[in-house]
Amino acid sequence: MADQIPLYPMHSAAAANRKRAAYYSAAGPGAERPRRYQLEDESAHLDEMPLMMSEEAFENDESDYHTLPRARITRRRRGLEWFVCGGWKFLCTSCCDWLINVCQRKRELRARTVWLGHPEKCEEKHPRNSIKNQKYNVFTFIPGGFVLAVTITREAIDEFRRFQRDKEVNSQLYSKLTVRGKAQVKSSDIQVGDLIIVEKNQRVPSDMVFLRTSEKAGSCFIRTDQLDGETDWKLKVAVSCTQRLPALGDLFSISAYVHAQKPQLDIHSFEGTFTREDSDPPIHESLSIENTLWASTIVASGTVIGVVIYTGKETRSVMNTSNPKNKVGLLDLELNQLTKALFLALVALSVVMVTLQGFVGPWHRNLFRFLLLFSYIIPISLRVNLDMGKAAYGWMIMADGSIPGTVVRTSTIPEELGRLVYLLTDKTGTLTQNEMVFKRLHLGTVSYGTDTMDEIQSHVRDSCSQLHSQATNSTTPRKAQPSAPKVRKSVSSRVHEAVKAIALCHNVTPVYEPRAGGTGDTEHAEVDQDFSDDNRTYQAASPDEVALVQWTESVGLTLVNRDLTSMQLRTPGGQVLTYSVLQMFPFTSETKRMGVIVRDESTAEITFYMKGADVAMSTIVQYNDWLEEECGNMAREGLRTLVVAKRTLTEEQYQDFESRHVQARLSVHDRALKVAAVLESLERDMQLLCITGVEDRLQAHVRPTLEMLRNAGIKIWMLTGDKLETATCIAKSSHLVSRTQDVHIFRPVTSRGEAHLELNAFRRKHDCALVISGDSLEVCLRYYEHELVELACQCPAVVCCRCSPTQKAHIVELLRQHTHRRTCAIGDGGNDVSMIQAADCGIGIEGKEGKAASLAADFSIQRFEHVGRLLVVHGRSSYKRSAALGQFVMHRGLVISTMQAVFSSIFYFASVPLYQGFLMVGYATVYTMFPVFSLVLDQDVKPEMALLYPELYKELTKGRSLSFKTFLIWVLISIYQGGILMCGALVLFESEFVHVVAISFTALILTELLMVALTVRTWHWLMVVAEFLSLGCYVASLAFLNEYFDVAFITTATFVWKVLAITVVSCLPLYVLKYLKRKLSPPSYSKLTS
Repeated sequence: MADQIPLYPMHSAAAANRKRAAYYSAAGPGAERPRRYQLEDESAHLDEMPLMMSEEAFENDESDYHTLPRARITRRRRGLEWFVCGGWKFLCTSCCDWLINVCQRKRELRARTVWLGHPEKCEEKHPRNSIKNQKYNVFTFIPGGFVLAVTITREAIDEFRRFQRDKEVNSQLYSKLTVRGKAQVKSSDIQVGDLIIVEKNQRVPSDMVFLRTSEKAGSCFIRTDQLDGETDWKLKVAVSCTQRLPALGDLFSISAYVHAQKPQLDIHSFEGTFTREDSDPPIHESLSIENTLWASTIVASGTVIGVVIYTGKETRSVMNTSNPKNKVGLLDLELNQLTKALFLALVALSVVMVTLQGFVGPWHRNLFRFLLLFSYIIPISLRVNLDMGKAAYGWMIMADGSIPGTVVRTSTIPEELGRLVYLLTDKTGTLTQNEMVFKRLHLGTVSYGTDTMDEIQSHVRDSCSQLHSQATNSTTPRKAQPSAPKVRKSVSSRVHEAVKAIALCHNVTPVYEPRAGGTGDTEHAEVDQDFSDDNRTYQAASPDEVALVQWTESVGLTLVNRDLTSMQLRTPGGQVLTYSVLQMFPFTSETKRMGVIVRDESTAEITFYMKGADVAMSTIVQYNDWLEEECGNMAREGLRTLVVAKRTLTEEQYQDFESRHVQARLSVHDRALKVAAVLESLERDMQLLCITGVEDRLQAHVRPTLEMLRNAGIKIWMLTGDKLETATCIAKSSHLVSRTQDVHIFRPVTSRGEAHLELNAFRRKHDCALVISGDSLEVCLRYYEHELVELACQCPAVVCCRCSPTQKAHIVELLRQHTHRRTCAIGDGGNDVSMIQAADCGIGIEGKEGKAASLAADFSIQRFEHVGRLLVVHGRSSYKRSAALGQFVMHRGLVISTMQAVFSSIFYFASVPLYQGFLMVGYATVYTMFPVFSLVLDQDVKPEMALLYPELYKELTKGRSLSFKTFLIWVLISIYQGGILMCGALVLFESEFVHVVAISFTALILTELLMVALTVRTWHWLMVVAEFLSLGCYVASLAFLNEYFDVAFITTATFVWKVLAITVVSCLPLYVLKYLKRKLSPPSYSKLTS
């Protein structure tokens, strides 16, 4: 509309008024007025571009990216005219929005200054450091009537269990450092500014800045598996100013504070400063992520002291956890829709009856009478029956001996297990055991596997003894001779070089636990005193690293000591080799490699060792013709490969490198680029030593379980915080991606243009698995959310790596919104909690990463293989049973309402009840309750058959067991049976009206019992008991129902044959139809059972 408005120069007031009138008349009375300034964003143009644009066209179409914003100026009404013509609506809307914003306003997050040991100095109030996973408060349970008592009771029990779990975590005791010494404090009572002591293997209770540690090096390892899903141990460094203090109590003798950035989601970054005011000049120390201890991590070495900076809902772990929601199953939503249809039918039937009366007399009173008479159409008892059924399904799942240890924590959604289309799974600890095993060493000409490790051991022993004898003959240290002519080395020396490189190029630290009954001193003792193999454990930032060092120990070269400046190796002969660590270059996701420069103390030889992914190392090592091929072979075996290389340096070469490296690290601008450039000068023409292959062992029976789920029509996505190469490798080894399937690795993208091109490239691929990183995913979702989800859903498998906990939950939400299919998330770590809570059905595994996922999930299992039986057997049974139970309860109300309608129609549309008092109560309870509820024991196929043919699961996702089609069939059955029962009784009744009630009601009870028998597919002995128990209760109650039945008449043969005749006419046709349907169009499961 704004484009059609001409902007004329104002020659006169009259002309202006004419134009203003023309504008408003053109806009129409109800049209939305353009704002005063309308800006066109460049994104509007990009959205109009076809996604399949070629690369050339994309690059040439400059206008799409460089369209300048244009302001379009339109005139606005003024004064009373504006108010009358719609301004009052605007004012009301603005006031309402303001009130809503005031009511829902969240507290603004700000940066804070935290005084060490003085929480009272905090300028603003901070949240309590308590965890809250509860979904309700006390007031949630006040409303609700008697009918909903079962639901409320069940929810209250679930909520109480959550409360108990939260209380257990919040009541954990920690040592708090005060001026008077140490004091015990509950986790929930910790405040910002407190100095908290955390022991080894203890959970960090809140986000802290790391001040001191008992470790001499001033650093410690922490486990972050509950935060980011990675089991790699992370090295954290204490603030140097506080680590240098002589004693722990000196923390209170200094005046210092920490300035921390405002709370945020990113768990991989932190910016802050530490300031000590009482020194001259004041000490300022910058803080980064390596100086932090986030809540829910575990201290793996030493004892640490930290100052609390974030508590409660401001901690990184809680901010990355979505709020728990009340999950409602798809079957419940479908039954709600049918109940609404029944309500409309109730109103319509009542209106029809009043209309047929001719609206005579007080017709509105008669309308309400008919609404009450036909109220049995609304299945009020449905909710109670379903809730009791859900409780029964939960008990059956927990009592299943084939999946021991399974716990149902949310009892409202067992039917969801039978409707799943997408399964989103974590990798580490869920699909894998998180145990690395060294499998292969390849030297180019020779390859060693698990069965030939003894040969490596003998080669290392021979080479070490040969070197030792040479060293004893020579008294002076040899100088490095890199210019010596190349001589073909023996196999023993090549093996020894490779093993030594693996034993030196890593970030592993051997730790010796205090001996039982010892002093508990954790300081490193002398080499010949403390290095016992039984007492040594390895700490590292990656399980791969530990596996490699453990393997070198098994073949004879043992890492016995490590600190920031040196390493010591023990040879098979017992000799200890000492190496000085000159430089360390840690592994990063960008470089995909790590390196170390060491000096051999015995020979003064300086060597640069490097290892990394084959894609990173192939351009660094000397030319060879076997590296790419052998790495591919190992990857196809499901092994994680690392390429190991070395370069010998002279003293002059190293000194030159060190001076340039120091200069680059001191530069203010582009520091990272300059350091990388200096390092690249060393990464040239390196000698390729070997390729290693390490296997991350899969959980038991993961491959057949994934195969079963795929055959069941479930699409499996793997969401992991791990590296891209590792995730791809596990996806192949677990057969998540089949060996013959292509894998499309989504290139890293940072802008809208790159995402556009990469999506086009991916669109051209067909039937290939997608591997995408979290960063690229974030960019694509920002600009092309719908297109990415649409393409990804067509893939047979999707792997998302480097995902944060929030991203995992976001992916689940996207799948739910875009596909409208049921999703299931399964994980075992604290980083999976958001994903589990966001999914329609969350499954937690109790594993090495703790119980956070298990406690937050709807279902808790012990191993991944249990998922198959949980979905294919219990999910199927729960859905089928609830569908039958729900429709039968509706049928029970429809039959008696139909009888009431026929009765009223015959007797001049009188609003008189057919059955009164106890008959109506008994009909819904003791006479029919037990057989109807026994349907929760029914099953169409045996568990063994469901596991053998998982393809049967596909039919469940179509929702054919409960649909408007099946509902209409039950409605027609109800109308037919209600009409036959009432008309038959009226035709056969004798002199008194009481005989009509006796005949019709008895036939109704028998019909309901026979209909239960008709619905049952597999008989259980309890079903038979329920049938006869209900029949016995009715027969026994006849003696006490004198006011309704003529006892003399119901004991006659006439009564018996009339009741039997009506019952046969109402039920026999349905039995015949069921028989014919099974013969002519049998369901798929019946073919298997026969």
